Amino acid sequence: MRTSIWMCALALVASAASGQQRTEPSRSGPVRDTLRITRVQAIATSLLANPLLEIAREQTQQVRAQRVEAVAIPDPVLGASLDGQPGFLQLGAATARNVNLGLTIPFPDKFRLRNSIGVANIQASESQFRLAQQLVAAQAGHAYDSVLVTRLHRRDLTDARQLAADFLVKTEARFNAGTVARLDVIKAQVAVAQADNDLIANVRDVANADAALNRVLGRPLGLPIAPLDSLEATGVLPDLDSILVAALRARPEIASITAQQRAAKSNRALIKEQAFLPDFSLSANRDFAQDAGTMYSAGLSMPLAVFFWQHLRGDFSESHHRELELAASYRDIVAGVGQDVRATYAAADAAQRQVVFIRDQLLPSAREAYRVATVSYGLGGLSALDVLDARRTLVDAQRQYADALAAANSARSDLERAAGVPLTTFAPGAPRE
Repeated sequence: MRTSIWMCALALVASAASGQQRTEPSRSGPVRDTLRITRVQAIATSLLANPLLEIAREQTQQVRAQRVEAVAIPDPVLGASLDGQPGFLQLGAATARNVNLGLTIPFPDKFRLRNSIGVANIQASESQFRLAQQLVAAQAGHAYDSVLVTRLHRRDLTDARQLAADFLVKTEARFNAGTVARLDVIKAQVAVAQADNDLIANVRDVANADAALNRVLGRPLGLPIAPLDSLEATGVLPDLDSILVAALRARPEIASITAQQRAAKSNRALIKEQAFLPDFSLSANRDFAQDAGTMYSAGLSMPLAVFFWQHLRGDFSESHHRELELAASYRDIVAGVGQDVRATYAAADAAQRQVVFIRDQLLPSAREAYRVATVSYGLGGLSALDVLDARRTLVDAQRQYADALAAANSARSDLERAAGVPLTTFAPGAPRE
């Protein structure tokens, strides 16, 4: 399953790379690549190139190596000594020249428990890696939506600037005809200046949004981006209860804490075995001075838990309370997952309803109000202040619509992260796990 996911991600990244366009080299700097990319491709690229995932991936490999260390058989110990010396460091006069090779093998069940702990730790680390993937994917979606909304703002601001310029031309014509005062012309000029200032600020917003997306994608921050998607109203949300059930089954945090509980249980058993069960020792010894042949020995070594109260209050108590801690953490995480799903669902639902309301109610009303105001102003029925106020209302409505579209898409990404599975899983006819 994981191989298929990575192959799909590589295919999406490859298609994104094929869509890149190279700009012409300028005299002032080197050639700059413009990345033409869709939202899905941006998320897939972030899952391959984001440094945070590389950190989590390497941490998982470290945990895998720790499991190998835990179940490894101890290396044999080779020792040599010159015994029976008549004086300090009189090595040549030693009467015994012993060479010893020893091997200590822990009680076999300790290997099983250490392996269980290592496997559980690997599963917990892999769950944390999947959580990091979901967070990076949501971050990439948010960054892509920010890029789209800044460009949508630029389009709306450009249109608003054109409306201000048209109104200035109309006001100057009426002033020349002597039907309005000079103050109306000044107000119209101020509106054009404000529109130009908003466009200048939008350039900054576009640059910041591009840099944020480049960082998520693992690219140099200054490279240009050309998004291929556009902001659109999202579809109908699935049923909340279905998302809650899926989240409790798929969220990496729950899988991680469950694996930690298994590791803690095995660790408690291992601590008890280390306190009571013996280890096996094998050795071979030869005295080359007397040439008496090689002597072999086999034995057991085990601790004597004479001071048992130290274990009861120490390592036994620590492992017991660790299990209780993880049990409480599990209950808290389950409650947190439920709250997260409900909060993101409410945010996504509210954002979607705002998009519909602004699109179907607010924007048409604002456009009609501005149309009526401009027509009435041309006929001498309204003042310039009324037209400018209607224009400001229209610009605000357009800005709110763009922000609502971005918020709806970002909220949907958050809901997918909270659910732990794509929302398309809940579409009619889609297979369910």
